[in-house]
Order: sequence, then structure tokens, then C-alpha cells
Amino acid sequence: MNSKYKGNIAIIHDWFSEEYTGGAEKVFNEIEKIIIENKSYYEIFSLVNHLGKYQHLKYKKFINTSFIQNLPFSKKHFHKYLPLFPLAIEQFDLRRYDLIISSSHAVAKGVITSPDQLHISYIHSPMRYAWDEMNTYLRNSSYKKIGINILLRIILQDLRKWDYISSVRIDKLVSNSNFTAKRIKKYWGRNSTVIHPPVDIKKFSPSKSRSDFYLSVSRLVPNKRIDILVKAFNRLNLPLIIVGSGPEKKQLTKIANNNISFLDYQDDLTVKKLMENCRAFVYAGTEDFGIAPVEAMASGAPIIALKKAGILDTVNCISSKNKIPTGLLFNNQSDRDLKECINFFEEKKLWLDFSSDDINLWSQNFSIENFKKKFSNFIDKSLSEFK
Repeated sequence: MNSKYKGNIAIIHDWFSEEYTGGAEKVFNEIEKIIIENKSYYEIFSLVNHLGKYQHLKYKKFINTSFIQNLPFSKKHFHKYLPLFPLAIEQFDLRRYDLIISSSHAVAKGVITSPDQLHISYIHSPMRYAWDEMNTYLRNSSYKKIGINILLRIILQDLRKWDYISSVRIDKLVSNSNFTAKRIKKYWGRNSTVIHPPVDIKKFSPSKSRSDFYLSVSRLVPNKRIDILVKAFNRLNLPLIIVGSGPEKKQLTKIANNNISFLDYQDDLTVKKLMENCRAFVYAGTEDFGIAPVEAMASGAPIIALKKAGILDTVNCISSKNKIPTGLLFNNQSDRDLKECINFFEEKKLWLDFSSDDINLWSQNFSIENFKKKFSNFIDKSLSEFK
């Protein structure tokens, strides 16, 4: 980012909560660092902040929140106020800021700005539950149990309209993968620039030592499709370690055989060691990007994953004759396809064909340094064009 830029900046993030931390928060953190390093004045806005008064003890930065922060049961159940999110985000008064940067997978992009303010939005995804994942959301919603599913469908239809209308107000769009860029084009009719999220590659070291177990690190929620891993490994009878917790854990442990081990969330060092020693990292979900597979590659582990969505940006399949093969991809989201893929991996002993150093080298394309450089340059270019 051009150090000569001294305008006031507002950073908008959907929400801050201990229960919801992941790639979006990592992107926010690095955007904030870019602005701090530029020595620009900035403020933070979010629907809620349930991490305490300050988001970062290091930076001591106050977070401006919406009226949802003070509603009953907001700390643990703020997402129940979903119908109010668009109204809440539009209440922020941003008139004093010259540059607005939003990090959005829900409503942060929907802030209202004037024609002489530049709004750059980093999109993790168009609002999933309003578009292609609506039926999945409805099937797993607590509202279904109390008989107001039809009302929820009406609410989601209104959210879908708002999601489209609010996208028109953004000046410059950045997407986190080519998959997200396609969804933005389909649902909003707009083009976007792909800048992959930052991954802390330096935390990991490539290991040539490969044990006999397979590894998955994920939240245990429906869209991650951990059930596919469990069913496939039940039939394979190969050791699988699943790291993570979530609402599906009880059901998954119930159907899993003894060759499958479940670990709750582990510290970074434990995850690092598991990634450095696993035979391969397995992944059956569809993610907009997917940080965990990139971290596994930084550890030198080959990836076995569904050939779809963000994985297509990050994993080079060994069968496609890429210069740097980093994994093996299967075509259909089913335990049968995954089982066949792993059988092939085992029969050919493919883990011996992968170079851990080469896999790590490829993962460096998704480093924090690359993200900061590309996003800073994008801000500068956008500012020069806006003038």
C-alpha cells in the first residue's frame, strides 16, 4: 500500500466471535496489518464483538458494533438475529472515511457509502444460506423443529434480494478463489479479482517421514462432509485421525469403526506434528478456498480431495502431469469414490512418489507475504483509478 496515502480508513468485518474463527478472520488480521504498516488512521466496524472490548491486545483497537451487540442472548446466539443483519450493517455512519475495506461472507459488504468514497470488498463467499446452500441451511436449522420453516424461506428470499442489491454498491471486488469468483459472477453478475487468502506457511516444515495414518482437520459440521470420510475408512479399515469438534461429532463417532480416532481441537504444535507425519491429508467437502489443505502441503503432506471448488486452485493432481504434483483428486462427493481413490493411492504407494520439499514449495504461493503484496497493490491500483 502506498505510504503516501493518509486518508481515513474504515475496515468492516461481519462479526467477531470465539465460536466463529477461521479464514475470514485471518484475512481481516492481515488487512489490518497492511493499514498499520502504512501508518494510516483507521477504525473497525462489525455487527458484534464477543472477543472482549478489544479485538487485538497488541493493537488496542476499539471495535464499533451494531445494535445487535446489545440484544438479548447476543453473545452466544447473535446468528439468530439473521433477519436484522442487513438493517444493522446499514446503520454504520461512515461519512468521515475516504476508503472503506470490507471482509465479507455475509453482510459486511452491505455498508452504505457515498459516490466519493472508495469501497473495496474482499469476498469470502456470496451469502451461502441465501443462494446455493439454502436447502442445506434449512435442513439443519433449529427453526425447522419449531415449525416455521416456511417463514424462514421467506426471510432467506428477502436476504437473497438484499445480497444482490448490496453487491451493486461495491466499487471494487476481490474474491478468495476462482470458485468464489464464478459464484460472484453467477449471483451478482460482476467480475472480481482473485487474491488467495493468507496462510502462515512459515509455521510448518516439510517432513519426509510419512506414517501409516490419514488425517483430517476440520469443524464437524454438515458442509464439511466428514461423514464421507468415516464411511470410506470404515470400509478401508485404514487408520484415520479426525481433529476438530462440532455438532456432528456425536453422530460421527456413533457410526465410526475402531480404526477412526476423533480428537477435539488441538494446539498448533500437535496439528503441525500430525500434518508432518500423516500419509496423506483427506478432504471431502467443498470450500470456497480451504486453508487446512494448504497448511498440510506446507508440512509436505500429499492431499486427497474432492475435485471441486477452492481445491482446484490449491492442489495439483498427480494424474494431470503437473510440474509440481501435490495430491490426488476424486470426481464425485461420495464414500465410494473416496474409497477407490485411496485404494489406488495405497496400491501404487503414491506417497513415495511425492516430494515433500516440492509440495512445500508450491504451498508458498499462498503465503502471508504474497497476500499482503497482492492486496496492497490492488488497493493502490484501485485508489489511482478512483481518482
